[in-house]
Amino acid sequence: MSNELGELRRSAVVATFGPGAIIDFRADQATISAVAAGLEEWDRSFPPAGLRNEQCIHEPRLQRKLGVHGFRLPPVIDPVRARKGNGDKRSLVAARFPGWLQCPRCNRIAPQKKWGHEPGKAFRYCSCLAGKGEAGRTYVLPVRFVMACPNGHLDDFPWHWWVGHDDGCAGRSGFLHLESERPGHAGLILSCPKCDARRSMDGIFSNQTWERFSTCSGKRPWLAGPDQNCNHHPQAVQRGASNLYFPVIESALSIPPWSDRLQEVIGIYWDAIVNVDPGQRVRFVRMLAENVLAAALQELHVTPEQLVAQIDYRIHQYTQPVTDLRQEEYRQLTSGQNTNGDTDREFEVRNVVVPKDLAPWLSRVVKVVRLREVRALKGFTRIVPPGDENRDLAALSLQPMTWLPAIEVRGEGIFLELNHEHLSKWEAEQKWAQDRAEKLDLAWKHEWRERYGDDTELPESITARFLLIHTFAHALMRQLTLECGYSSASLRERIYASAGALPMAGVLIFTATSDADGTLGGLQRQADAARIVRTVEAAIAAMEWCSSDPLCIEDVFARPGSFLLAACHACVLAPETSCEHFNRFLDRALLVGPEGTSQTGYFSDLLPGRRK
Repeated sequence: MSNELGELRRSAVVATFGPGAIIDFRADQATISAVAAGLEEWDRSFPPAGLRNEQCIHEPRLQRKLGVHGFRLPPVIDPVRARKGNGDKRSLVAARFPGWLQCPRCNRIAPQKKWGHEPGKAFRYCSCLAGKGEAGRTYVLPVRFVMACPNGHLDDFPWHWWVGHDDGCAGRSGFLHLESERPGHAGLILSCPKCDARRSMDGIFSNQTWERFSTCSGKRPWLAGPDQNCNHHPQAVQRGASNLYFPVIESALSIPPWSDRLQEVIGIYWDAIVNVDPGQRVRFVRMLAENVLAAALQELHVTPEQLVAQIDYRIHQYTQPVTDLRQEEYRQLTSGQNTNGDTDREFEVRNVVVPKDLAPWLSRVVKVVRLREVRALKGFTRIVPPGDENRDLAALSLQPMTWLPAIEVRGEGIFLELNHEHLSKWEAEQKWAQDRAEKLDLAWKHEWRERYGDDTELPESITARFLLIHTFAHALMRQLTLECGYSSASLRERIYASAGALPMAGVLIFTATSDADGTLGGLQRQADAARIVRTVEAAIAAMEWCSSDPLCIEDVFARPGSFLLAACHACVLAPETSCEHFNRFLDRALLVGPEGTSQTGYFSDLLPGRRK
C-alpha cells in the first residue's frame, strides 16, 4: 500500500537525492527514512515512458558523450490535472530503508514488521506506553547504522550477528535493545533480552571489524531486481553520512550551433525526420511543411531545404567521435565573436576590451549575458568519492536506459582568459610552483592507486597551471559575492586549464541555479572595464593575507587527503556546490607567492604597493 511521504525540490532529485539515495521525510508527525527508487519507477509513475514523455530536454553534446538520446527532467504533477476532481495523485517512489526501527522511549530495535501500524500510513509505532497505563503511542525512528560497499550496495546492519547470541537463544529474530550508557560508541550497548548477550558498538567503523564478516549481500533496495554477486566486504556507515551517496554529475553548456532552437521547435517530429532516408528527407519535410511543420518553418525563418541542411549538419556532428566538451566551450568563449540573443536564446556573450591595468595578466574578458547548463546524473558511488574516470558507478536502473535524469538551469556569468604569453613565461621561470603542484599530484596518484590498484590508468596530472586557475576562480567567487549581490552558493566555477597542442587557460564564473538567483544581471555587469579591474585587484589583495597565517601560507593546515596546500576556510575554500573539485587542489601561494621569499606568484605584481 502506498503512503504519501513528502516533497522534494526538482534539482535535489537529480543531485542530492537521486535514485539510490536515502531521504528522511516527516510524515504523519513521524520520521520516515526511505531510499529513492530507480528510473523504471519514473516510467511507471509518470507515463508515457522514456523520451516520449513531455518533461524531456535535449543537449546534443552531452548526449553524445554519455551515449543517450536525451534527458528527462524530474517529473512533477500536472497543475491542470491537480486542480480537477481529486487532484493528480502521481508521485515518485521510495522504499523504506533501513528496515530496522528503534523506539526512542524503551530503546528496543526490531524490523518494521514487528511494530504497530495503521493501513495507509507510513509511520510505525511502539506500544510500550500501553502497559504502563499511559495514553498515546511512541513513533519509532530509523536506526542510525546501515551497511554499504564501494559497489553501491546497501543493506541493513546485521544486528543479531553483532550482538552474538548464546547458543539456543530464542531471541535470534526478536527485539533487541540499543541503549547509550556513556558517551561514544563504546558506551552504546546492544543487548538481547532473552540471553543477556551484550556488545558495545565500539569499532563499528573499522575495516578490520568486517574482514571476518561474510561478503556483501549485493542488495540494491532502490531497484526491483535480484541481488548481485559482490566480493567486497561491506562497511558500517551512519545513515545520514555524507559518504553514503556521491552523485556523479556530467554537465555541458549549450553553445552554438547546438544552442539554437531547431530541435525544440521541431519537437516530436525530430526523430521521424532523422530516421528518413537522406535522399527522401527534403521531400518528407516538404510534406510535413504543408500542415504540422508550417508554424515551425515560419518561426525558424527557413525553407524546407534549409531546414534539411541544418538537420544534416546536426546528424553529421552527432556521429563524430566524442571530443573534449571543455575545448568546444573554450573555443566558443575565446572566439572574439559576440552572439545575438535574438537568434540564440540560450547563449549570448559580449566581448569587453581588456583594461590596460589587467592586460599583463588577462588577455580576454567576456560578459556571458545568457547561458544554459544541463546537468545529468549518470550514476553514483558510495564510501569512495568518484574519481576522474568515474569507475564502478552504481546503476540508476536495472537495464541501461536511452535517457538519463537531468535538470537545465539558466544564468549569466563572466569569463576571464589568462595571458598565455605571461603564463608560459611564469610557468618556465617559477620552478617552485611546479614543485608544489607535483607534491599534490604525487599524493593524488598515490590515493588513486590505493583505490583502484596499481595496474589502473592514472588520472590527469595536477599541474601548476590548473592549481593557479582553480585558486583564482575561488578568489573571484569570494570577491564577487561581496560585489554583485549573489550568495556564495549561487556562484559556480567552470575551469578551462590544459597545456599541449590545444592549451586552455580560462575560468568561467557563472550563476546557474533554479531559484531566484538566476539571471538578475548583477554578475555579468561586473565584467565592465571599471568594475572588473576593481574586482580582480580586490580578489588578489584578499589572497595576500589570511587570518590563519602564517600557518595557512606555510601549508600547516594541509592535512593528508585534503589535496590542499596554502588554502583554508578563512581564505580560499568555497561551498562545495560551487566547486567542481570538492574543494581540493587549491594553493593561494601560486597567486601571490610564498611569504618571506623572493619567489613570485602569477599575480604578485598586481598586489598593492608592488605594481611595477
